[in-house]
Amino acid sequence: MTLSEENYLKSIYILQKGRSTGVSTTVLAQYLETKPASTTEMIKKLHEKELVIYQPYQGVMLNENGEKFALHVIRKHRLWETFLAEKLNFSWDEIHDVAEQLEHIHSEKLVRELDRFLGYPKQDPHGDPIPDAQGKMLKMEKKRISQLKKGDQGKCIGVNDTSSSFLQFLDKQAIKLGSAIEILNVEDFDQTMTVKVDGKKLLLSKIATENIYIRL
Repeated sequence: MTLSEENYLKSIYILQKGRSTGVSTTVLAQYLETKPASTTEMIKKLHEKELVIYQPYQGVMLNENGEKFALHVIRKHRLWETFLAEKLNFSWDEIHDVAEQLEHIHSEKLVRELDRFLGYPKQDPHGDPIPDAQGKMLKMEKKRISQLKKGDQGKCIGVNDTSSSFLQFLDKQAIKLGSAIEILNVEDFDQTMTVKVDGKKLLLSKIATENIYIRL
């Protein structure tokens, strides 16, 4: 598998979650920041390699083999993110871009030893589940803070937006994985929330609450 092919498979896996139809080439091209013509050409190559199901104008989806490869890349990415954050003290807004490079190393022994060295973690620093060697992932019951009501409480278990700007915002607010969060009030006008995070009162916008996952 080439680096580009791995990126496409991983991206299709991410984009097809929750869909009952295929991922359009336009959506995939926008996600990968590539030209639609180049995206279509790559999809055809993956189809020839029997990794995706593709019909023109009906989108693309991974088949069983494609999903297996995609999960393997995601496994490596999330293990590297965990290593960078826990062992090298990278902040959680820095780890994604570096892990994007490291995920393409093709050493099975390295992946096995990395997993063992980290103690077989079940989720990465962003709260996303890490596939095991067989591609199985921990199922996590989670809700966005925006779905909660006054009086609800739980722990932060992940984020939807992994952009550097959002993660830096969370750092400034001292919101991290495991933070205890309680909903104190919800404004009817714009759904701004007053919350208590580890005992400290904060105001969170609708955008912020849409992108923080909590386990009640």
